[in-house]
Amino acid sequence: MDQQELKRKAHDLDVTVWVGKSGIESVVDELDDQLSNRDLVKVKFLRAARAGSSTEEKAADLADRVDADLVETRGHTAVVHR
Repeated sequence: MDQQELKRKAHDLDVTVWVGKSGIESVVDELDDQLSNRDLVKVKFLRAARAGSSTEEKAADLADRVDADLVETRGHTAVVHR
């Protein structure tokens, strides 16, 4: 699938992973499990999780930890694909 097709598919997805004050370490396993069952997962970064970093930086770091690709970030939401 190309980037545009992935973005179209992601548009109708609901957020299934929320990153809060515990940071991305606390959701790595959950995201990995979800990516095993579906190819796209939407992740929401709450204000406490960002702590001075941009959503793009946090999302890229999280995607690297689960060996996935960051499709896009929009606002405080990211779409991850494997």
